[in-house]
Amino acid sequence: MSALTHESDVHTISPELPAMFDGMKLAAVATVLYILVRCLNLKSPTAPPDLTYQDTALNRFLLKSCPQLTKEYIPPLLWGKSGHLQTALYGKLGRVSSPHPSGVRKYLPMQDGATATFDLFEPMGDHRTGDDITMVICPGIGNHSEKHYIRTFVDHAQKDGYRCAVLNHLGALPNIELTSPRMFTYGCTWEFAAMVGYIKRTYPQTQLMVVGFSLGGNIVCKFLGENRMNQERVLCCVSVCQGYSALRAQETFLQWDQFRRFYNFLMADNMKKIILSHKHSLFGGSPVKLKELDLGRLYTATSLMQIDDNIMRKFHGHSSLKEYYEKESCVHYIHNVNVPLLLVNAADDPLVHNSLLTIPRTLAAKKPNVIFSLTLHGGHLGFFEGAVLFPQPLTWMDKVIVGYANAMCQWEKQKPPCQSGPLSPSSCAEEKA
Repeated sequence: MSALTHESDVHTISPELPAMFDGMKLAAVATVLYILVRCLNLKSPTAPPDLTYQDTALNRFLLKSCPQLTKEYIPPLLWGKSGHLQTALYGKLGRVSSPHPSGVRKYLPMQDGATATFDLFEPMGDHRTGDDITMVICPGIGNHSEKHYIRTFVDHAQKDGYRCAVLNHLGALPNIELTSPRMFTYGCTWEFAAMVGYIKRTYPQTQLMVVGFSLGGNIVCKFLGENRMNQERVLCCVSVCQGYSALRAQETFLQWDQFRRFYNFLMADNMKKIILSHKHSLFGGSPVKLKELDLGRLYTATSLMQIDDNIMRKFHGHSSLKEYYEKESCVHYIHNVNVPLLLVNAADDPLVHNSLLTIPRTLAAKKPNVIFSLTLHGGHLGFFEGAVLFPQPLTWMDKVIVGYANAMCQWEKQKPPCQSGPLSPSSCAEEKA
């Protein structure tokens, strides 16, 4: 009787165990899927960029002629809606199947003994308008012409008939020694101005398209706003993924939301490597060079702000970090830019806090020459496009810059008679057609 009872117990309990384990498996799978959907932002819709602009004849023409600004931006389905993955892929790989455009490196001696360098790439054919157009390009922090995203964009622009001049940030190229105790900073425009001056002298008939990526966007907008003369022969300017105000961004970079503090640490580590690669030039025996105390503080720095305070601000004699950020941010100069200006940012950019985007949005609402384009996705300088998993070689960012440039060239060819002169695109832009 005892044996029968035991056998009966076995038969009644065992069917429940697989069911329990199956339930646990389903719960685990559901949890993983939920986390993936949340982390990859899979439920987020695709949408056209959110545009802020004044209703002018020029802006209407640009939006009609550059369809990338009004059509849906569709990132790769499985990962493209995550700003972190877009940013990580840009940071690690740059671009997919990056081309190798052939250029010539130019060296420009500066008054303080520094040597600016840039790479010059000739167009692969005639421009569609028949005009001579040069894109003067300023890359992101610590970047140069050899970065994959720059090479991809240059190749695309060359094929559309643009000459390209790409600034190599002072100290960024690993095989080029510094010739003075100074390297690039957040808003120093000296090297970019030297490159633009060279292009204007060497190609007296060319017109300029100014392009800046991330930190480079701050530099080019500041350059154009510093002096009205800097806007001569400039058709337009495009800035992508910049933060506009280092002072306002300072607090957001210490916050952990969107892992911004972690990105801050990674960028600080990269800056350390660049600075230490020029240790002899920057920390040598000359009295104007940085002191050994500064070098010690550099080793222990864990944020860009610490590096800026102990090292970068001293290159131009700023008395405090606040003064350095205020004087080197384009927010104090960008309102002086009167050429057509396209400002591009992504809402999911983990490096640029949403509070900073009130600057371009307010500017575009007040000035008729400005269009502010905010994409829902794209991360920081990502903007990859694709169907499901694999991204296309060309990004939305590459296409929109060249598309906007082509539209501006077309506008110049057929603009109303009231518009004349190098700064003319904004002079009659206030007309309501």
